[in-house]
Amino acid sequence: MGKPTGFMDYDRKTSTCLSPKTRIKNFDEFHVPLPLEEQKKQAARCMDCGVPFCQYGQMISGMASGCPLHNLCPEWNDLVYMGNLKEAYQRLSKTNNFPEFTSRVCPALCEAACTCNINGEAVCTKEDERCIIENAYEKGYVNSEPPKVRTDKRVAIIGSGPSGLAAADQLNKRGHHVTVFERADRVGGLLMYGIPNMKLDKSVIDRKIDYLKKTGIEFVTSTEVGGSKEAAPKKVAVADEMEAYINASKVKYVKAEKVINDFDAVILACGAAKPRDIRAEGRDAKGIYFAVDYLKQTTKSLLDSNLEDGKYVSARDKKVLIIGGGDTGNDCVGTSIRQGAIAVTQLEMMPKPPVERAANNPWPEWPKVLKTDYGQEEAIALFGDDPRIYETTVKEFIKDENGHVKAAKCVMLNWEKDPETGRMSMKEDPESEYIIECDIVLIAAGFLGAENHIMESFGVELNARGSVNTTCRSYATNVDKVYACGDVRRGQSLVVWAIHEGREVASEVDAKLLGYANLK
Repeated sequence: MGKPTGFMDYDRKTSTCLSPKTRIKNFDEFHVPLPLEEQKKQAARCMDCGVPFCQYGQMISGMASGCPLHNLCPEWNDLVYMGNLKEAYQRLSKTNNFPEFTSRVCPALCEAACTCNINGEAVCTKEDERCIIENAYEKGYVNSEPPKVRTDKRVAIIGSGPSGLAAADQLNKRGHHVTVFERADRVGGLLMYGIPNMKLDKSVIDRKIDYLKKTGIEFVTSTEVGGSKEAAPKKVAVADEMEAYINASKVKYVKAEKVINDFDAVILACGAAKPRDIRAEGRDAKGIYFAVDYLKQTTKSLLDSNLEDGKYVSARDKKVLIIGGGDTGNDCVGTSIRQGAIAVTQLEMMPKPPVERAANNPWPEWPKVLKTDYGQEEAIALFGDDPRIYETTVKEFIKDENGHVKAAKCVMLNWEKDPETGRMSMKEDPESEYIIECDIVLIAAGFLGAENHIMESFGVELNARGSVNTTCRSYATNVDKVYACGDVRRGQSLVVWAIHEGREVASEVDAKLLGYANLK
């Protein structure tokens, strides 16, 4: 290592953020990166630990420890410290197709498993990664040349999220002809419309897509493969039945059989797009939306018209209730505040995590500790209190005389361990009912797997979790030539897992097409 004592010489220092009351005035990214010289010092904190769990990327106690992409963190941390950012990019791009995405939206599994965490604070590897990729674009290191040799094989990828894009990038580098089909009008999947702009600026995605197009990948948007206008799930997109997020009349439909016949391989990378609903009396009230639809509409309107077209659910002057405590719920908090909500409450069924690691959650396991994300920080700054209420759920949605939601009847939960099975189960406390006034309810309770009508059109089997069933240690489905990767296969997960699966399925498809694999 360039500075063996760096982790003792320098304290951890990360990028600065605009204050909550400043950043909520727009949907722009709000992190201000460190100067390069300071970033070099932070990279010097990588301690040559000998066993770098940061790049381990395997499951420990049911949770990932380290990066599933097996990023060579110690190597490029050292190269950043030494000022050799070109070689750092070369090492980073060996394992990660999209560091410009992961350095913004990944929860940094690498840092959670950093050896510095044992007696101090982790190396800020995520920000070192962002420094490397942004410098690479600035200096022209990111090559957009198409492969010099092409095969005669054609691969169709259904879905342009991180798993589909990773598979496309890998197979294109190998020389195969790759076509990516996307149902929405813009490429990127949930990266484009599911993640708010302040968390991942869409110009970052557009920049990468332009690069991928120049390398020879074909993108076909506003096209749903395997679906039909009649079979698509019916959604009420916005209040007063205004134009939906996806206008069905503008979407072209292509039969699954045609794509299977026209291509040598088909990869399903269309995500876990079926949201989990809340079963409670009054669920049919107006003003209740799935969080993913709410976020998609807002981002699309922002990109189309800077929110001037009004084709989205607005929280302006509304009391917002968000059901779900994960990343999507937090994104709803931040989005509704930017729209002008006057109150935001977020419900979480699980108990409040501890501030520090518990004794039964040792390093290098993923730390199950309290995380206050940007949306919650903004709610605290604006309203004075943390918006989260733990160990609670909704029993009933209360309507007004027009059938619109006006409140939610909630109840506290008690978590109890079954003495025979050892499993924890929740039970309602009937004497703990309380009312939360709300004008809008956003359901951010996760996803239940792949959309059935798409999977049925391809004839692929689903498992008990509603995800595509693949053979053991493989990405192949029960249908010849059809593969699956990402959330559609593993269920709702992280961007790094999606990229990992995209790279893995590309290697398997490459081996099937040519008889051997030359991808890693």
